[in-house]
Amino acid sequence: MDFSLSDEEKRILLVTARERIKNDLGLGVPAYPVPTEKLQEICGAFVTLHSSGALRGCIGNIVGRKPLIGTVLNMAHAAAFEDPRFPRLLPDEFGEIEIEISVLSPLRRINDISEIKIGTHGILMTQGYNSGVLLPQVATEQGWDLMTFVQHTCMKAGLMPDAWKKPSTEIEIFSAVVFSEKDIIH
Repeated sequence: MDFSLSDEEKRILLVTARERIKNDLGLGVPAYPVPTEKLQEICGAFVTLHSSGALRGCIGNIVGRKPLIGTVLNMAHAAAFEDPRFPRLLPDEFGEIEIEISVLSPLRRINDISEIKIGTHGILMTQGYNSGVLLPQVATEQGWDLMTFVQHTCMKAGLMPDAWKKPSTEIEIFSAVVFSEKDIIH
C-alpha cells in the first residue's frame, strides 16, 4: 500500500487523539481540528501512549472499518481507558503522556517469514481462534532479529513460539506510517 500522510495530517490526528483523552478525563471541552479528505479514508490504526518512556496503553484496529479520523478517536479512548494491561489513565497523568499513532496498510498473507522486513513490517499471527499482532516498530525498539520477532508474535497470540511453522498458522504482514507528538508537535 502506498499510503502517506502530510505533517499537517499527522498533527491533526495527534491533536484529535489528545483532545479526545482530555475530554474523557473531564479536563475541558475538546477542540478537534477539521480533518482532511485523506483522513476520511478507511484505515486501520493503533494509538499508543507512553509515560516517562514506558508503555502506558496501546489499542488499535488492524483492519480499517471506519474513516481513519474516527478510528483514531476511538483508539485514543481505548488506549487510555480500556487496555487491560494498565489501569485507567488518571487526570494527573494527562500532561505526562506522549501519543504515538500507527496508521496501517492492508494485510498481506505470506508463506515464508523471509518476506518479513524488520522495521518495515508488523505481523498478525493467527491459528484457530488465537491471534496476536506486533507493530513494525516493536522489533526495532526491542532490538529483535527476525526469529525473535516471529516467536514473540506467536506468544502474543497465546501460541507456542514455533507455532509459525505449522500449516494451520496464518501469517499476515503490514506496514505502518508511525509518528508521535515529539516528531510532529514541538
